[in-house]
Order: sequence, then C-alpha cells, then structure tokens
Amino acid sequence: MTVLISGGGIAGLTLALSLHEVGVPVKVFEAVEELKPLGVGINLQPHAVRELDEMGLLADLDRIALRTREVAYFSTHGKLIWSEPRGLEAGYNWPQFSIHRGKLQMLLFNEVRRRIGEDAVLTGAFVEGWRETGDGVEVDLANRANGASLGTVPGSLFIAADGIHSSARAALYPDEGPPAWGGTVMWRGVTRGPRFLTGRTMAMAGCKPRKFVCYPIADEGENGSLINWIADLKFPDDYLWRREDWNRPGRLEDFLPSFENWHFSWLDVPAIIQGAESIYEYPMVDRDPLPQWTFGRMTLMGDAAHAMYPIGSNGASQAILDARVLTRELLVHGLSPAALRAYEADRRPATAKVVMLNRADGPDKVLDIVEEKAPDGFADIHDVMSRQELEETANAYKQTAGFAVDALNARERIVPLGATLD
Repeated sequence: MTVLISGGGIAGLTLALSLHEVGVPVKVFEAVEELKPLGVGINLQPHAVRELDEMGLLADLDRIALRTREVAYFSTHGKLIWSEPRGLEAGYNWPQFSIHRGKLQMLLFNEVRRRIGEDAVLTGAFVEGWRETGDGVEVDLANRANGASLGTVPGSLFIAADGIHSSARAALYPDEGPPAWGGTVMWRGVTRGPRFLTGRTMAMAGCKPRKFVCYPIADEGENGSLINWIADLKFPDDYLWRREDWNRPGRLEDFLPSFENWHFSWLDVPAIIQGAESIYEYPMVDRDPLPQWTFGRMTLMGDAAHAMYPIGSNGASQAILDARVLTRELLVHGLSPAALRAYEADRRPATAKVVMLNRADGPDKVLDIVEEKAPDGFADIHDVMSRQELEETANAYKQTAGFAVDALNARERIVPLGATLD
C-alpha cells in the first residue's frame, strides 16, 4: 500500500506529508547523502500557502520566512510602473511568503521525519529504475556516488519528483535531451542591505534583456534586511554559454557593468550586488510541456513534470499544488492508475499554461511593454500604459496560475478536512 517517491525536494516532501495526513504510507528516496539548506530565495504564492496552512505549517513558515506585502515593477530608469499589495493586504485569506528555498526544504524534511518517522526519507538512495508487478511497482535503488546496488523496494505507486534533471523523465523520453535554454543567464546572491520600499516588497526593474529582481527573505532589525536578488542578462542565440555547469560561482565582471549605473532612489543596485557574500550563475532553463506524465502505476511531479522559468514566482507553488491534487485523487480512486490519470488530467494542462506564459515573461511582460514604448523613460506611466492595461496584465497571470483572489478564497479545500483513505 506504500507510495514510493523519488526526490526529497519541495514536491516530494510535500507529497509525503500530504499522503501521511490522509493515512497513506509513503517512502521517499533522495539521491544525495545529506540534505542541506541549499539554494536561494523563492516566493510562495497564497494558493500554495493555503495548502501548507491546511497541513499545519503556517506558524513554521512565519518563523523562517517573511510575509510579502507588495510587488512593484520599475523601468530601467528606476521609475515606478506598477505596484500592488500581496497576501493578506491584497484580500487573500492567506499570506504570500518570501523564503529561502533551503529553509523551506529543511522544514518539510524535518516535518516528514517528525510526523512519519526518522526512516521515512532514505538518503543516498538513487532510483535507477522501476517496473510494474501486477498490482504494484518495484523500484531499484543504488548509491549514485559508487554505483553500489541498494536493493529493490516494492510499493503500490511510484511518483517521480526528482527535479529538472529527472532520471525518470529521461527514461520515459530518452530523446528529449537537456533542459532548454532561452537565452538568459541569471546571477543570484543574498546580501545584507537596507530595507527598501515597504520593507517587504518584491521588486522587478528593467526588461527581459536586462532585469534585476530583489526581495527581503529575513528582517535583521537594526541591520536592515537579508535581500535575495537575481540579475538577468539576455544573450544572442549563438552565445556559447557554459552548459557544463548549472550552478557555478559567478563573476562580477560578467554582469555588474550592465547594472553599474542603476543607483535608484529606492535601492542602490550595484551596491547590493557587490555586497553579496557569494554569487552563483545559472542558465534560465525550462522544459517543453509533455504529452503524458502517467504510465501505469507511475507519474511525474514538480519540476520533473513541468520545469518552468523562475518568473511569476510559481515553480515551488505549482509543485505544492501537484502534491495536494494527487492526494485528493488517491482519496477518490484509491492507490490506482486511475488516480494518477485523474491527477494528470487536472495538473498537466494547468501547468503547461504556466510554463508557456512564463516563457513569454508572465507578469514581467509589463516591463518589456514599457521599455518598448518608452525606452528613454516617462514622466507619467499612464502616458505609456493605462491603469486598466496594467491591471489586466497583472490579473491575467493570477488567473492562469490559479491564485486570483476571489476564486482562491471561495474554492473548496483540495484535500477535504479529516479525509482518510479507506
């Protein structure tokens, strides 16, 4: 009756907690030997926070994250294009959080061990293959570092939540190749700096060829804020980007000159970049939407299913929704292929829309429109875009991604309160 999960990231750990909530035994296999709080900042949108709240994690999120109060868009000259409240201030029944990805992962990991058991997550165990066995599945485990076999584990279903470089997805689609690079390279860092704007604002400045994103992920009292930032630069299609490394130390000389004059009244961008303890370089990549996730008693989840550009702050949030929808369908259909098909029927079309919208810059598209219409700046943004146009751009993304205020507040729970698998 056990559900077997590959990947101890946000998707896999959320699924483990969600299934445990409804009485389904789970086992998580993580390829790395030791989980550590790696990564940079992310945002959790209210539709995902609702699910974590219903799983009893809201107080924990408040302990390790900041409630985002505002999102604001600025031109390449640092002038305000559009701002709007977020979370409770926007009328949601749940907050939005700015959080370090590693801290979120470790919260979920520790909760899995506390609620389910210390052995619920087996680290150092890479799922190198699976097969169906009549009314169940078996997964073959190995130590990825030395190739040693760790045996075979039986279960009812296999869920591959093993990330953008998913080995399960590669086995299903061997001709797909690596993630697709869209021409943008990102440099990311965390800097102790001054509070800016509301003190809990997520700010985006520039346009697609040159963009800077920043938001605080911790308040440090008199010392200001711990600011997560991302600097994007677009390169020509034939640019020889460093494909061999997905997470390498960044070099200031590669990108700082493009931002060295961005001394805005609300933030000194080059000072924030130069103040980082460390900088990492990433290609902005995603994967094409797939025609099928589910094959018998296995399916894909999270980035393994729908890796998307980090635009619109929806990657982790969509993975959390995956976990909750799958839990709901298991309650309806039992531990069966029918449940996996129903989950896919709900989530695959929805996430495909977000993947493609993010490729088109998602809500950040407003930056590109303003840059095109007013490359030399503007005196009044409404001479460039009307308030209605600005609102429509912002609201369209919320609707597609599933966190329009009224719809989210009004909808029923994905996983019914107190429900358990019979």
